[in-house]
Amino acid sequence: MQIPLTIADHLNRAELVYGDRVAIVDEPDQPATPMPDLTYRRVAELSRALAAGLDRMGLNHGDRVAMVSHNAARLLVFLFGTSAFGRVGVPINFRLNAEEIQYIVNHSGADVLVMDPELESDLSGVKVGTRLLAGEEFDSIFLDDVEPKPWSPDENATATINYTSGTTARPKGVEMTHRNLWLNSAIFGWQAGVCDRDVYLHTLPMFHCNGWGMPYAMTGMGGRHIVLRKVDGAEILRRIEEHGVTLLCGAPAVIASVLEAAADWDGEIPGNGRMRIVVAGAPPPTRTIERVETELGWEFIQIYGLTETAPLLTMNRSRTEWDKDTPSERAAKLSRAGAPALGVTLSTSSEGELLARSNHVLKSYWDQPEASDEALANDWFHTGDGATIDDDHYVTITDRKKDVIISGGENVSSIEVEDTLFSHPSVAEVAVIGVPDEKWGETIKALVVLADGVDQTVDERLLIEHCRDRLAHFKCPTSVEFRSELARTATGKLQKFKLRAPYWEGMEKQVN
Repeated sequence: MQIPLTIADHLNRAELVYGDRVAIVDEPDQPATPMPDLTYRRVAELSRALAAGLDRMGLNHGDRVAMVSHNAARLLVFLFGTSAFGRVGVPINFRLNAEEIQYIVNHSGADVLVMDPELESDLSGVKVGTRLLAGEEFDSIFLDDVEPKPWSPDENATATINYTSGTTARPKGVEMTHRNLWLNSAIFGWQAGVCDRDVYLHTLPMFHCNGWGMPYAMTGMGGRHIVLRKVDGAEILRRIEEHGVTLLCGAPAVIASVLEAAADWDGEIPGNGRMRIVVAGAPPPTRTIERVETELGWEFIQIYGLTETAPLLTMNRSRTEWDKDTPSERAAKLSRAGAPALGVTLSTSSEGELLARSNHVLKSYWDQPEASDEALANDWFHTGDGATIDDDHYVTITDRKKDVIISGGENVSSIEVEDTLFSHPSVAEVAVIGVPDEKWGETIKALVVLADGVDQTVDERLLIEHCRDRLAHFKCPTSVEFRSELARTATGKLQKFKLRAPYWEGMEKQVN
């Protein structure tokens, strides 16, 4: 017997087994009216009501529905109300600007765009068939007590399209199938020890790899979701204390904000002895990992993956053999990306690029067959990251082969930033690189050669503002350094490894 794996399974089990349990506690401080505490029965009812509403709007199975929003209960309902009933959810990064969101809407062919009210003004020019503000307007399309049109479950159908910044100026749409998402959530949840007693705090943006799959894993196991709209260290500690949180996921910047807030916390740190924090995006410094264990009393877990892998490829979690290690010794071992997750095979190419095979690897890039063929060449997914694999099969990420900078957990295409700076008439040459940053892991630095005869009033501030007028702010340089020339090969290609080297001197890895 073979039953298709679809994310409807998570919702159906939660309703059946945990129907009366409070499932979601919404963010109280948001521009839309917060949803009341939702039981799993109500989450399932709302998901069906959304699917029925989309039926009435004339959307067919396989049609795309997009939502751009901060973390919210409605975004969780969206993830189930679209994909679990045969449509394709397109969760969009709320930090992108209107032009970038317009591209994603057009490229994905989304018929409907739901948006956070806070973004209404900035996104007023985005053209789409139907635009709905999260809140009363979005809620009005829900049809309670109406069964949605039946969908024949297909685990190989596309469930979501998640857009990622890569090596080009335009993002790529990562097609995730139901099978991809189901197996990622099952294995991630299993290896992270998710159970029905867990209370999960959504510090991680839900749009990012569908919250790394935790919305599905937590729902399938009947855990409780606590929605956090914006990352703030003190507020994270307060929510952990108020709701008895046991698990959260986030980028290294989340750890930094919590450690900073913990220094001023009065009394025992919330979650001491019960909290697990799963970190990805960039390996935090060993000292930071040690502080999580010694100052917060939380368990530190590191994973590695990409949007294209749903994301889980590796996990590094303290094991029995390390129990007698000192905190600093254990932190050094935990600083690696980790060992292959269940069902994942890893290797490295002759050039040192990490290659992966897994049930979590993307189906394809939406409407980009050449990019798909390149990423999946020779039946391996090419991560674009340089890595070493130890004798004990633990992976350490050493460099990025692609022109991607990861700052605060967000991917930034250096080529996109360079193109934007080149659009300024005073810029003759530019190279954008990632440099180490204590808070964000890496931050964006632009190395600029000005055109001859340029007005000397062209300075760092002016070029940064030029970028901020055209790009999402997290993509903009935080510093600009002016040079008389940039290192190039004999054929004129930029030698970015030479440009980066001085900033990474003395560091074992070329990522932070």
